[in-house]
Amino acid sequence: MSHTVHTGRIWQDVVVFDGLQTLGTPQAVIVEGETIARIVPMAQLDSARYAHYQQMGSGGVMTPGLVDCHTHLVFGGHRADEFEARLEGVSYEEIARRGGGILSTVHATRQASEEELIESALPRLDALIADGVCTVEIKSGYGLSVAHEMKMLRVARRLGELRPVRVRTTLLGAHALPPEFANDSDGYVELVCREMIPEAARNGLADAVDVFCETIAFSVAQCERVFAAAQAHDLPIKSHAEQLSNLGGTASAARHGALSADHLEYLDGAGIEAMRQAGTVAVLLPGAFHTLRETRQPPIGALRQAGVPMAVATDANPGSSPLYQPTLMLNLACTLFRMTPTEALAGMTAQGARALGLTHTGRLASGLSADLCHWTIECPAQLAYAVQPGRLHQRLFRGELTHGH
Repeated sequence: MSHTVHTGRIWQDVVVFDGLQTLGTPQAVIVEGETIARIVPMAQLDSARYAHYQQMGSGGVMTPGLVDCHTHLVFGGHRADEFEARLEGVSYEEIARRGGGILSTVHATRQASEEELIESALPRLDALIADGVCTVEIKSGYGLSVAHEMKMLRVARRLGELRPVRVRTTLLGAHALPPEFANDSDGYVELVCREMIPEAARNGLADAVDVFCETIAFSVAQCERVFAAAQAHDLPIKSHAEQLSNLGGTASAARHGALSADHLEYLDGAGIEAMRQAGTVAVLLPGAFHTLRETRQPPIGALRQAGVPMAVATDANPGSSPLYQPTLMLNLACTLFRMTPTEALAGMTAQGARALGLTHTGRLASGLSADLCHWTIECPAQLAYAVQPGRLHQRLFRGELTHGH
């Protein structure tokens, strides 16, 4: 009994969003192995050439697999009680005095074993994957000691082995002050630079190093010390900056060649110009803006005018953005920040990949990794227009069909 050996897969008559724009006419998308072989207009398709390829379907919209370039997906416990307390009128400061806030997550994360952290993170990761994510960045930052930060990074690496998804890990040791360094921020920065970063680099646990540059976290000078330590170990840098005030953290990060600066509600013209010159990506986090009920928007128009690439991410975390639906972020980026649907979708594909320093994914083009999503919609704007789970028809990760048939 003979059977046909499929050398590749083909989708026909699909609307293609290539990561930056929608191609003008219906296309055929051809995948061979782990790679995108060709994207060709239907009018130019040599059907006979692909007669033995597996016919995967026709119609709908094809996009790159989504890239969620900023998450805090690994953590212990939850903060639902604080969410409830804030809505009952308890201030954030009072919650912090009670031992809440980020330090409550630090306590729960330190108490949790690696297996417990994996078990709690998997449903969150599965939600991202079910909504089209093929690449996700996961930050540490809830351990705040060498041992516990390494634990978080090991868990993040393990998640990428347990699920068909590309995980990029980021060491965010400079996230907050742990209790044991409550009155010694310089001492803690020294620990991050002298012990934490070298340990992560030595064990291959981090793909980048991030900092939180803010009045409630670390100063520009302290963050620059972290940048120098990261770069001494050949690790790219990123920055949480200008979320609550304008310290000049974005400009500093850009001067040091940062891949991205994230949040940016208080970003000024000098910061935008520094990002433009450095090619630093602006990562916009509408989920945190929404959850915290912020009113100051990041300067989208000025970023657009300067040509600064803009990414969009979930910022999935237990405190300020407990949101695990990437396509919801597309909607919020448009409705809250007035990005266009094309900008928002580019922000979770091509520009998200750029924010992680990745060049082989986030786009649909010949020779790139076959990370792609086929959606049961008529035009790409529908992904941002409607908040509606269940539109993902098929998902390929490195050429492997992981969702649909």
